[in-house]
Amino acid sequence: MRTTRSVRFDDFVPLRDRVRDEIRQRIIDGDYPPGARIVERDLADELGVSRVPVREAFRMLESEGFVAVVPRRGVIVRQLSEADVAELFDVREALEVLACRRAAERAGQADLTRLERILGQVRKAVQASDARAAGAANEAFHDQIIALARNKLLAAMLEPLQGRLHWLFRQHDNPAELYGQHLQLFEAIASGDPDRAGLQALEHVRVNRERAFGLLFGEQAGEQPSVG
Repeated sequence: MRTTRSVRFDDFVPLRDRVRDEIRQRIIDGDYPPGARIVERDLADELGVSRVPVREAFRMLESEGFVAVVPRRGVIVRQLSEADVAELFDVREALEVLACRRAAERAGQADLTRLERILGQVRKAVQASDARAAGAANEAFHDQIIALARNKLLAAMLEPLQGRLHWLFRQHDNPAELYGQHLQLFEAIASGDPDRAGLQALEHVRVNRERAFGLLFGEQAGEQPSVG
């Protein structure tokens, strides 16, 4: 059952984008699980907007791969296929390794302090058994690494994928273990050694690829062939 929460809209962002962001976040949080039907009229009433921006938001989310418009059923939250998830992890692996390498080279002390502060938020959420807060803080941790890479093209390439990547970050059933992985990643970036940071990022993505496939599709799904 979805938890009702107040919705605050930023006047400087187009209404359709604000509605899209709200729906997307509900999908990422699990408030709208795969297969759930989202009723345009009901959502418009709940958010206090007309049906036009809701309809436009649905079209945007359909292009992002979050929902599908099904004849006689309406808007349905998509269940990502094994191929969808594999492709996302392939992209995440390539771009996150690059981001961590550049972050190790370019992050100053103030940058590292901000990253460490986010880790502190993750730790507190884990200790409080607050899965939603832990998920949000973990997303912020990865987003901050992208910012520390100081590569505008990388950030632009990731922007249309951020929602689905955030969804991937939630596919983990052990927040304490994930916190430990992020602590190791932080230490690698803070070392200033791009090779160490890149290798740690690669290990982080590959471990979580295996875990996500196990949780979403069963233990045998998504297994990679062994290499030599």
